[in-house]
Amino acid sequence: MSHSKFTSPGSPGLDTGDIDASDLAKPTGPLRRGWTTGACATAATKAAYTALETGQFPDPVDITLPGGKTAMFSLARHESANQTATAAVIKDAGDDPDVTHGALVIATVRTGKPGSGVTFKAGDGVGTVTKPGLPIPPGEPAINPVPRSMMQTAIAEVAQMTDATGDVEIEIAIPGGEALAAKTMNPRLGIIGGLSVLGTTGIVVPYSCAAWIHSIHRSVDVARATHISHIAGTTGSTSERAVQSLYGLPESALVEMGDFVGGFLKYARKHPVPHITIGGGFAKMTKLGQGFLDLHSRRGNVDFNWLSEQLTKAGAPDDLIASTAEANTAQQVLQDSARRNIPLGDVVAQAAFDTARHVVVGTDIAIDIVVFDRDGKIVGRAGSPVET
Repeated sequence: MSHSKFTSPGSPGLDTGDIDASDLAKPTGPLRRGWTTGACATAATKAAYTALETGQFPDPVDITLPGGKTAMFSLARHESANQTATAAVIKDAGDDPDVTHGALVIATVRTGKPGSGVTFKAGDGVGTVTKPGLPIPPGEPAINPVPRSMMQTAIAEVAQMTDATGDVEIEIAIPGGEALAAKTMNPRLGIIGGLSVLGTTGIVVPYSCAAWIHSIHRSVDVARATHISHIAGTTGSTSERAVQSLYGLPESALVEMGDFVGGFLKYARKHPVPHITIGGGFAKMTKLGQGFLDLHSRRGNVDFNWLSEQLTKAGAPDDLIASTAEANTAQQVLQDSARRNIPLGDVVAQAAFDTARHVVVGTDIAIDIVVFDRDGKIVGRAGSPVET
């Protein structure tokens, strides 16, 4: 296992990795920070190019992070032959639920044609961009701009030290990355064949969920770039399937926003599309109706007194209103209301619409809310639905 550490103090900012959406339960106690795929790729690249020019692999190898701090990485493997050098670092994502934690990040550096500068190649397990709207154009390896800049800086440092030209091809590989990418949003974003090499600071902040937000933003970008006029943000797989079936949306129109409805809508406010559908289960949409823009339980729970107030507005009988205040689950309230023919789903949908519409106020974005039960059946709607 590789070891890496800070060599200068400071508190880094947010970064992006590949969050595994199936494991977002934050543990208690201090959490250990980790390294992005981009930082690992940069360390491996610098070690490989140093060996290519000097014959020696530095181990550990130091790199400069975008914020100016220095980090050191031990090599997991290295080899060189015939104008090519390869070095690898094992990614340590700290305590973040990152699907690439423990992955081997390999950089192979080859001498390039004179004047070619630094070029990049996707190796085994690194994806290729196929759709417009991402920071990297179609046809290019899915190595984001900041990691590319970090690697270019590392190459320049070694070239200056060794009087080399800095004309190289860098091939980044992450063995097993294609299987890991299936757990991320890469396939939906049109990144095929593997993972993205990500990172904006080089450091992974545990449970920052920056990767998820990053993927939400890129999903909106791809939809806009491919001229999709109607996108849907959903809280889970059931609501996603139901919304897609309801409106016949292509996969590129589906934004897996999870609990981050605020992050989704705020980005869409600055990068608008004509129509947005928000779909989710009754409990999640109740929290949106209450005014929450982060729907995770750590941010707030369903307020049964609030639901009682909504039932009062809907003209529900007194006994239902009273029992709601003492209910155990939102699902129970929904079922009790349905038995009494009270359209609570529609009331909650309207409240959720009011919250969502406030986020994009001042834009021409049309919004509709669709509330589903656990089986994907519509139990409430509000806003401006697209005709199907």
